[in-house]
Amino acid sequence: MDAQMGAPDFWTSNEKAQKHIAKLNALKKAVLPVVAFQKKIDDLAVMMELMEGEDAVAQEAYDKELKVTLAALVAELDELEIASFLTGQFDRNNAIFSIQSGAGGTESNDWADILFRMYSRWAERRNFTVELMDVQPGDTAGISKATILIKGENAYGYAKAERGVHRLVRISPFDSNKRRHTSFCAVDVVAEITDDIVIEIPEGEIRTDVYRSSGKGGQGVNTTDSAVRLTHIPSGIVVVCQNERSQIKNKATALNVLKARLYEKKQDEQRAEMDKFYGEKGEIGFGAQIRSYVLQPYQMVKDLRTGISTSDTQGVLDGDLDRFINAWLRAGCPRHRNKDIQMEE
Repeated sequence: MDAQMGAPDFWTSNEKAQKHIAKLNALKKAVLPVVAFQKKIDDLAVMMELMEGEDAVAQEAYDKELKVTLAALVAELDELEIASFLTGQFDRNNAIFSIQSGAGGTESNDWADILFRMYSRWAERRNFTVELMDVQPGDTAGISKATILIKGENAYGYAKAERGVHRLVRISPFDSNKRRHTSFCAVDVVAEITDDIVIEIPEGEIRTDVYRSSGKGGQGVNTTDSAVRLTHIPSGIVVVCQNERSQIKNKATALNVLKARLYEKKQDEQRAEMDKFYGEKGEIGFGAQIRSYVLQPYQMVKDLRTGISTSDTQGVLDGDLDRFINAWLRAGCPRHRNKDIQMEE
């Protein structure tokens, strides 16, 4: 593929050339780290040979260097292993995140706001870009629903592990009697569809509503009917976008999200596993959660799918989610999960 880029007619079609370069870069990102890791293993073998026949002082020095090198290699191998699991058709794509508050009223709205912040922080930790597409404030506090676009390499591959119902147990800041409350929110994740996936939606199947944006964004957003809501009549899927000043741009973005959700729904139906993506969320309430965040009477976050838990609740709420995501990927995702596997922090 590198050689093909040197052909005289390579840039005849700019679009074709860009796709070629993107594919080549993706392959390099997958292959070159493994090649580099193998070289480090070979260097380690040379170090082991040098240790033979040395005196005790020299061997002690080699031993210290060996331990440091091994620790670095184990960490690097861990990253390579996780990357090897991201081989799904859309794992490399951007991720469309939707957070919906559930049972619990004001408590759940506040919980949705906390989750919104948690995922934004997680994206920052991974050097992903976050774009707010839509947010609907709660009646008293927090948000009732939010949709964000997370852009980055393998964003969907990682983010899909968060799809499901999330449960919070804490002393309510809204309860004057300081009672313990349980709140629920549903998180949905779909991959942003690229141009090579064609989804045709007849005009008659879409109802378009425009209204004045309720979010922050300046005078142009708040004084014009720039927000767009698209409803896919046959499926009932609703998509809202209000982050742009232009109604045209908002409609185009909303249409892309709608196509992504319809494609995901179509894939679910073809696999006949409705509990896999959308169905896995289930009811936004008791008995349907994938992870519990307990702040009272003790501190614990536990993923109910893998058994991974931690007492560092503040770290998790600040975006330290990789321990849960990586465990879910290692367990083989929902299709190949080993139910007997026991993982400890």
